[in-house]
Amino acid sequence: MQENLPVVYLFVLLVLLLGVAVFLIQQVFKTVRQEKTITRLQNLLKQNKATAKDAYELGSLYLDKKLYVQAIALFQKALKLNESETEPENKALIYNALGFSYFAQEQYDLSIRNYKDAIKLYPDYVVALNNLANTYEKKQMITKAIETYEETLKYDQSNKIARKRKEALSKRLAAS
Repeated sequence: MQENLPVVYLFVLLVLLLGVAVFLIQQVFKTVRQEKTITRLQNLLKQNKATAKDAYELGSLYLDKKLYVQAIALFQKALKLNESETEPENKALIYNALGFSYFAQEQYDLSIRNYKDAIKLYPDYVVALNNLANTYEKKQMITKAIETYEETLKYDQSNKIARKRKEALSKRLAAS
């Protein structure tokens, strides 16, 4: 049994190394695909051939990379491109992404304004409602946060985040 122990250790090490190698290769391919998409979308924007969807997609990729200032510029451009052709639901997605970009930079008032614009266009947009409530929470506007989480629950009663946050904030409000 003791003679086989080094072989077992070597085998376990080999399996671990193989797992790490597979993970790294997947990450490299994912990054290469993402960079190709970014390059393609940037070229479309430079050539003025981009649609609102293209600008939104590039802005979303920049959000993933935490390039918030660039993402904001792209989301604003997406709102201007093909303005009359963009569906209200799609504009709501852009406003929500804009709100998230401002939130990430702790510009809560701008974040709130964009989330509200998203909700105006698409009143049962649960993600934007949750994001708005979270922003109110960050600004210590507890009553508004609770009301917004309640609004979220009207559209999605099974929303665990809204339910949990509403209960926690209600307890906090009752305790004070």
